[in-house]
Amino acid sequence: MSDNDGKKTLGLRGAGARPGNVKQSFSHGRTKNVVVETKRKRVVVPKPGAAKPGVNPGKPGGDPSKRPAGISDAEMARRLKALQAAKAREAEDKERRAAEEREREEARQRRRAEAEAKEREQREAEEKAKAKAEAEEQKRKDAEEAAKRAAAEAAAAKAAPKAAAPAKREPNHKPAPAATPRKADREREQRGRGRGRDDGRRSGKLTLSQATGGAGGRQKSMAAMKRKQERARQKAMGGQVEREKIIRDVQLPEAIVVSELANRMAERVADVVKELMKMGMMVTQNQTLDADTAELIIEEFGHKVVRVSDSDVEDVITDVDDKDEDLQPRPPVITIMGHVDHGKTSLLDAIRDAKVVAGEAGGITQHIGAYQVTTDSGTTLSFLDTPGHAAFTSMRSRGAQVTDIVVLVVAADDSVMPQTIEAINHAKAAEVPMIVAINKCDKPAADPNKVRAELLQHEVIVEAMSGEVQDVEVSAITGQGLDELLEAIALQSEILELKANPDRAAQGAVIEAQLDVGRGPVATVLVQKGTLRQGDIFVVGEQYGKVRALINDKGERVEEAGPSVPVEVLGLNGTPEAGDVLNVTETDAQAREIAEYREKAAKDKRAAAGAATTLEQLMQKAKEDENVSELPILVKADVQGSAEAIVQAMEKIGNNEVRVRVLHSGVGAITESDVGLAEASGAPIMGFNVRANASARNTANQKGVEIRYYSVIYDLVDDVKAAASGLLSAEIKENFIGYATIKDVFKVSNVGKVAGCLVTEGVARRSAGVRLLRDNVVIHEGTLKTLKRFKDEVAEVQSGQECGMAFENYDDIRADDVIEIFEREEVERTLD
Repeated sequence: MSDNDGKKTLGLRGAGARPGNVKQSFSHGRTKNVVVETKRKRVVVPKPGAAKPGVNPGKPGGDPSKRPAGISDAEMARRLKALQAAKAREAEDKERRAAEEREREEARQRRRAEAEAKEREQREAEEKAKAKAEAEEQKRKDAEEAAKRAAAEAAAAKAAPKAAAPAKREPNHKPAPAATPRKADREREQRGRGRGRDDGRRSGKLTLSQATGGAGGRQKSMAAMKRKQERARQKAMGGQVEREKIIRDVQLPEAIVVSELANRMAERVADVVKELMKMGMMVTQNQTLDADTAELIIEEFGHKVVRVSDSDVEDVITDVDDKDEDLQPRPPVITIMGHVDHGKTSLLDAIRDAKVVAGEAGGITQHIGAYQVTTDSGTTLSFLDTPGHAAFTSMRSRGAQVTDIVVLVVAADDSVMPQTIEAINHAKAAEVPMIVAINKCDKPAADPNKVRAELLQHEVIVEAMSGEVQDVEVSAITGQGLDELLEAIALQSEILELKANPDRAAQGAVIEAQLDVGRGPVATVLVQKGTLRQGDIFVVGEQYGKVRALINDKGERVEEAGPSVPVEVLGLNGTPEAGDVLNVTETDAQAREIAEYREKAAKDKRAAAGAATTLEQLMQKAKEDENVSELPILVKADVQGSAEAIVQAMEKIGNNEVRVRVLHSGVGAITESDVGLAEASGAPIMGFNVRANASARNTANQKGVEIRYYSVIYDLVDDVKAAASGLLSAEIKENFIGYATIKDVFKVSNVGKVAGCLVTEGVARRSAGVRLLRDNVVIHEGTLKTLKRFKDEVAEVQSGQECGMAFENYDDIRADDVIEIFEREEVERTLD
């Protein structure tokens, strides 16, 4: 139904409902009349002058006579208010639409500018590429012209004798048209040649995407583009020119992968696989070939074979002799050796003016300590303090292997003891000069002459006995003889003329290694040659890494460490063995290859040792073991040297009837896997200066696995010895009654450092023993000086309460340390 079909337009008249007829038209000429009733809603719109400033405020609707009927003042005010709000909203919408339009316009302008800039860049790039292509085309045309001219000149030279006579008869005769073809012929010939071949030459407009090898996907390198241009140039010059074959020296190990062999020969993998198939070997690029087959392939391709072995990876760290002009004086490395409790560490403390003994459990050195000392004369000395207990034989031998001078400490009141003799043997085996320090000369029972006389029995002749070994009477308590000892060390180092080259790749020895929870594997390294710097890539034993940080003996971070400097090295991928040699390599790949080769060689060696046992030997061993009772144990220690010393001590315990078998030994906190192994084998876990983490403790309680903690190796060895021999005397059992976490540390006058603690488990008692744990490693063991609740001294503090604790003679406490509270009780043990 159209608007101009002659029918009357519908309209609305009046305010009420009214009927009307509407005629509807359908297809095929059909029509229908419909009665429609429409209603119009009355809309009241105030006149423009309705609300003027002069209107009476008491009548907000204005003049009632001009108001529609039936509208009250309140209704009129409400409507006016709604109208004003609608106008305000309309104004806001208009402003918002204008702001949005402005933003859209700015965005359009910005996009237009970016598109124009991009188009301009693309156009410039296309122009450059086009100019380059035109230059190449012009160069190619010039080369073709030169070649044709040369050919034409050669043809003219051949035809010159034949044309000599006619030239004389006709002096104005022009050259033959065959010698120099016309321009039109040349162009026609080039067009015909261009249609007949596809030389990859671009035609038409060169775009940026065409120049870069396509808009998406992998793009061609510069070398590929140059090779393509070279091929096109050679083709234009008249055929493909064969490249000269490059004969390579191919290093061939015991076994090699096909793809690696092709890579070393610089041949295509497909060609190598094809050659192998001709030999009857259906292989892929990932399969391994033996050395003989690979040698045949290399010779087939015309290269030379250089046979190498797996051990050749270590050739990169071969020791090179330094030139005399490169050597510079270095500090001497002095090792303090002697019997247990003869005052080695105390003597070193007196020299260092430090307090190291307080940090060792029971006052016994159980780690190799490495320190540097500067004397009053300015001489720098590097000291190694080795344990004196019999269990630490290997640690003492390591100290002797890396040292320049051995200071043998002998107590004047105790004289020569078994470990003193052992230290003498280590020094002699290492061919290291010795200085005898007769300690504890301040004691009434001191007899230095007895010490000198007993040393004669072991071929140690001191100067007082007309020998060559220097001896000094010292006292670590009073400081007597310390200057004379340092003078003797300085004199001995001058005689040795110790020198090293600091400007070469570093080489050093691992004195000690441990697994730190916060820092990862940490190795104490004594640098022997070169300078170890932060960022160096190194290999040490079966481990490798990159120097992340270097920490000196004072706990300070340093950038580098020269010869004879002991440092802690962070950044290893695993814990090395104490005694391993550290070598710096050029690349990470070299270090990884060497470490993997050493690890593989060690595995093969262990496998070969296990396979060497014959069946008869196994039967004989089984018969011998029938009557032997074994005590299986697991050992976890804080450092590698301590674990090694404990294992060696365990191997010495036992006889024909009983022996101790160490199922597993390692470094670090006791974990759930250790508890699982102990449960499967029914073995106790011996923790030396380490603790079980929370999950391991819970698992051990559930499965009934016994975990014993020790901080002195004597106690561990004695307990295992007593258990193995059946001497079940009264056992000192520790009951853990509580744990507390240090929240903050305060300094209190007349008391020292006080730890503000929260008792997290059990109860804290004033009379109980305490241990300070940091990252599950025992830092200190002792007693409490004070236990306070608010300002009052209390006997105990329950779980969930806060308290203040201070340790007796110990101040190195930090926030987040854990305090372990325990009580000892004697329990009578009986055999099952």
